[in-house]
Amino acid sequence: MENNKLTQAERAELERLRQREAELNQALSDALRENSILKTSQYDILTGLPSMSYFFELAENGKERIRARGETPALLYTNFCGIKFFNAKYGFEEGDRLLQTFAKILAKLFGKECCCRISADNFAVQVSEKDLSDKLRQLLHASREMNGGKTLPLHVGVYVAQKIRVHTSVACDRAKLACMALSGRYETAVGYYSQELSVSAAKRRYIIENFDRALSEKWIQVYLQPIIRSVTEQCCDVEALARWVDPEMGLMSPADFIPALEDAGLIYRLDLYMVDRVIECIREQMEAGFIVLPHSINFSRTDFLACDIVEEVRRRVDEAGICRDRITIEITESTIGSDPEFMKEQVERFRQLGFPVWMDDFGSGYSSMSVLQSIRFDLIKFDMSFLRKLDEGESGKIILTELMKMATSLGLDTVCEGVETEAQVYFLREIGCSKLQGYYYSKPMSFASIREMHKNRSMIVNENPEEADYYECISRVDLFGFGVIAGEEESSIRNVFNTLPIAILEVKDDRFRYIRSNRAYRDYIRRFFHNDILNKEVLFAEPNLLNSGFVSAVKQCCTQGSSVFFDDMMPDGSRIHSFARHISRNPVTGSAAVAVAILSVSEPDESTSFVDLARALATDYYNIYEIDLDTNAFIEYISRAGGEELSIERHGEDFFEAAKRDTMTRIYEGDREAFLALFTKENIIRDLDRQGVFTTTYRLIDTGTPVYATMKVTRIYGGNRIILGVSIVDAQMKQLEEEKRMRQEKVSLERIAALSPDFLVLYLIDPETNHYTQYNPSNEFAALDLAKQGEDFFADVVHDAPKAIPEEDMEKHLRTMKKENVLREIRENGRFVYRYRFLLGGKYVWAKLKAAMVEENGGKKIILGVTKDDKGPES
Repeated sequence: MENNKLTQAERAELERLRQREAELNQALSDALRENSILKTSQYDILTGLPSMSYFFELAENGKERIRARGETPALLYTNFCGIKFFNAKYGFEEGDRLLQTFAKILAKLFGKECCCRISADNFAVQVSEKDLSDKLRQLLHASREMNGGKTLPLHVGVYVAQKIRVHTSVACDRAKLACMALSGRYETAVGYYSQELSVSAAKRRYIIENFDRALSEKWIQVYLQPIIRSVTEQCCDVEALARWVDPEMGLMSPADFIPALEDAGLIYRLDLYMVDRVIECIREQMEAGFIVLPHSINFSRTDFLACDIVEEVRRRVDEAGICRDRITIEITESTIGSDPEFMKEQVERFRQLGFPVWMDDFGSGYSSMSVLQSIRFDLIKFDMSFLRKLDEGESGKIILTELMKMATSLGLDTVCEGVETEAQVYFLREIGCSKLQGYYYSKPMSFASIREMHKNRSMIVNENPEEADYYECISRVDLFGFGVIAGEEESSIRNVFNTLPIAILEVKDDRFRYIRSNRAYRDYIRRFFHNDILNKEVLFAEPNLLNSGFVSAVKQCCTQGSSVFFDDMMPDGSRIHSFARHISRNPVTGSAAVAVAILSVSEPDESTSFVDLARALATDYYNIYEIDLDTNAFIEYISRAGGEELSIERHGEDFFEAAKRDTMTRIYEGDREAFLALFTKENIIRDLDRQGVFTTTYRLIDTGTPVYATMKVTRIYGGNRIILGVSIVDAQMKQLEEEKRMRQEKVSLERIAALSPDFLVLYLIDPETNHYTQYNPSNEFAALDLAKQGEDFFADVVHDAPKAIPEEDMEKHLRTMKKENVLREIRENGRFVYRYRFLLGGKYVWAKLKAAMVEENGGKKIILGVTKDDKGPES
């Protein structure tokens, strides 16, 4: 009614005011909306931290403020290791809470405007280098404690700005590179940016981007490295190696480009390309009239997953018309991976088709022995790390020697790679290594370079393939043991020193030459013959070099293919008891290989000549005594163990009285009583009369540290005299002690397993070193193919968990099975008990794990057993 009383002008003014009010309201709404959009673009919705673009803007100003204070700005890039697994286990809501909690920690430590969430679980932080160490320590500590322990390992990449100023986005990229370099480590870690990381990343990017062009334009070339027959020093195989000769980067080795191609899933294309190029190379050799030797090519595990690599190789080789045995397949131990049954099938497919298969890098991992048990190879190639350890002490030589014997017993050929010195060549030849590879003989070369060397007659001679089996048989003869006379009666080799002088001769018609010999045999030859007899072809009829027994025995071996014991009188009246055995016959030349071993020596008169020969028979003797049993007078000779010089140390009147005095100063206190009771003149004579030798083992303390030594006494024929030798056998005895201890542990655990047959597996763990041994695994448990022993049980638990533990149980399993947790439970409760699920027989089952501390001869040990637990977690 009031509105009807308004004049027309008043109504118009009212309408105008209403419209103005509406316009102002709309303007206010638009302003609020624009402010919200601006805020949303500047801050991350989930965490409330600045967005990446806004952070870069803030950080540009922030670093100038840092520099103004005379300090150096730094940038951190972080991410969590395994966030996808975390989300799958706890859900995305819990994952978001983890990120929100972490964002609050960053904001509290560094300030909200100095942090940002880049994407997903990736964060960036700006900080002064002055505060960096302390802030990092606080950050890592807080990240472990957040969300009630539901957290993940944190990787932090750090870039510290130097004199050259870069934009914050560039600094962030560099910190990210440092963070990415930590990938693969499932543990909290910090990494710092370096120029090398940047160069490496750029090179990897270049490799991937130019790989197709490198294949099409053949920038990747085949380089060949010869593999040498140890007996003949002729080339018997070649290994094909990839070299990327780039127009911009120059020559790149496999270490530059293979890891990048493996990460990108492209390695199978490179390996098939190498097959094609090797085939081309072989055809070139055939056209040039070369003897075509087998060419080995390395294959990756991903080759077998990306395609049917066996069929791809077969098709290419057959289409080229090349014999399959000219292509050798090299597979590293790590290639076998977690699916050995699949790889066993692939290896057998190759071998059934006629392709030789080698196991490369043998000994570089923990599963070498188990792999050899399950998969048949034609050859094993020893990792070059074995040769690096030869100079570190006798243990390296013992290990490699025994591994060579094992390979020979399994009927496998052997190659040692990384051969660089003449001493390595001699040692490997003596212990029976079939083939050698390394820079001592040749570096990898292009075929063009090989052709040039062939033209100049400077190339290593190639082996005739028809002689390969013959020389392989010679290579495998062990020159360090009694294997050469295997099958003969033990009494036939009585009165022998620790190292038999052994050699192998190649006999043709009326002449022979030495092709292998150990040091003891070479010393024997130097004692009685001209030195050059070892280095030249010798006529059987050559005067003053040979004797009738040797000649007739060797000829009999050649004609009858037999074994012969024989005696010979040497020029000084010494009598040598020897053995000869036919080894093999060369199918091309008709030459025969004969092994000769010196078994014992009898001297008629001169004692010094006997001692010289004793040195030739056992060069590692520490002391040698010549004793007259009628007068007890003696001469002591001494040499550094393993040395070649023997000198008179002292003369004495009563050896056995002197021995009693020496016992009190030279023999370890714990062995003195037993030694004095055993070491009497009467006991020695009794044993010599009964069995021809007296032996005992004890510990010497000449150097201050007890070391094991063996004494051996034998008669000198031609008088009532004896020769007594003392050799150091510390490494061998300690190895025997360790084997005895392990056998005792095995018996104890087998008894436990017998009393509790439900055990799936037992472990014995050293709580100090973490070294462990697995015992009595059930068939189902053994199928998991876990290491039978190792250096760090708890590290291997982390490594092996993905093989058997469900993803949703992984975090709890890794937390529970930490060493400190296990030891704490044992200390507080007397034992550790843990129920969990793991993969057994193709399905997840509940198991109960029990561990307790026991006292062994070697100290405290953890004994750990696993049984099935059908009642589940509540039992």
